[in-house]
Amino acid sequence: MPSLDNAVVLVTGANGGLGTLFVTQALERGARRVYATARSPRDWSDPRVVPVALDVTSSASIRDAAATAADTTIVVNNAGIGGAGPLLTSSLDDVRRVFDTNVFGALEVAQVFAPVLASNGGGALIDVHSALSWLARGGAYAATKAAFWSLTNSLRLELQAQGTHVLGAHLGYTDTPMTAGLDVDKEDPADIVAAIYDGLEAGELEVLADQTSRWVKAGLSEPIPVLYPEFSAR
Repeated sequence: MPSLDNAVVLVTGANGGLGTLFVTQALERGARRVYATARSPRDWSDPRVVPVALDVTSSASIRDAAATAADTTIVVNNAGIGGAGPLLTSSLDDVRRVFDTNVFGALEVAQVFAPVLASNGGGALIDVHSALSWLARGGAYAATKAAFWSLTNSLRLELQAQGTHVLGAHLGYTDTPMTAGLDVDKEDPADIVAAIYDGLEAGELEVLADQTSRWVKAGLSEPIPVLYPEFSAR
């Protein structure tokens, strides 16, 4: 089973709320080195953290990061953006922008780092999804998470042969900068990251990191009005 002890971890979107915790908790679990990537990487006081510039919408940037981080054994595919709300009123350019980061960017990270992981014994890929992977409440954003979930399931099958463990992680509203403007109950991001890393080290294929994600996934086997009560009166 994958272990963070002595691992070399690369985290995309490492400047964000979840991303920063993926970095620090990996170190707490014994990671030897963490590549903390972002479009404009921040400085870190811990010498075990290596800041790396990475724009997941740029093929050249992803390739450069893979060359720099050639000893990576675990990739945390965490980078993502919000935006582009209702599908009928959002411009196609806005929808494409969110898909470029949340879907195609994440897929290219997996493609480019797959041979890196293979050369280092297989390792693991963690794809960070959302409860909205299964609940169409977020317009284009939810659509990107649904697409990313499907891609992860395919990647898990394709990467099995090279010994790469693929973990899909789902979560509901969490207290990060992305949800700062929402007046809703939110999970503690430290608890979410801990649950994801616990799942990785237990060899799980999927982590439902909170009650919201567990409830939404359970509702997929129910009639449509269970998740969408506005249709119950029809």
